[in-house]
Amino acid sequence: MTDPAAQRFGFAFARPFRLPLSLIGVRPDSARVTVDVAGLTVRYGRWRLYSPRENIVGAERTGPYRWWRVLGPHMSMVDRGVSFGTTSAGGVCIRFRTPVPGLAPGGWLRHPAVTVTVDDPDGLIAALENG
Repeated sequence: MTDPAAQRFGFAFARPFRLPLSLIGVRPDSARVTVDVAGLTVRYGRWRLYSPRENIVGAERTGPYRWWRVLGPHMSMVDRGVSFGTTSAGGVCIRFRTPVPGLAPGGWLRHPAVTVTVDDPDGLIAALENG
């Protein structure tokens, strides 16, 4: 059953990134962020990340980024945060109280934050703050 109060945010795909991302299954129809009463769900091709609302401690705009640091799914070697990027223009970094799985299968690798390059960063931040 779909939550009628859920807010969905598409990813902002920069034209040069569309083809390489589509080769790994990340397309506008397979990448989105959903915020509902229960939590935050990020779908990025075959990757998924979920956090309950009460685990989210903050969200802020970030960027712009260097293209090689944002394209595709990747993890920061500094803080283990995960990024799901589709544009270098900017995005939203969402921080968690307790790290969540998202990049590696099986949930053994956990991330204290996720960065997503959605098409409405301010809307996503507002949805997370007004929950």
